[in-house]
Amino acid sequence: MTAVKQNIFGMVKSPCVAICALDENDVCIGCYRTGHEITAWGEMDNEKKREVLEKVAKREQDSLEKVAKREQASGNIIAI
Repeated sequence: MTAVKQNIFGMVKSPCVAICALDENDVCIGCYRTGHEITAWGEMDNEKKREVLEKVAKREQDSLEKVAKREQASGNIIAI
């Protein structure tokens, strides 16, 4: 896993990228957190935030792979 970014207070930074919209699975299309993870973020300790970031990385990778498969099936070439 890549280094986790922290703010000046040593708290793990939010992965928010200001593209806030939940998909049909209650996952943000910008940061890949669930609605619950987003609302609970401020109350989480660093350990829990790191756990969420691991889930976020997996969701993002899964999403990219799904897009790549869809694009390949349609005849477009995409590399991830």
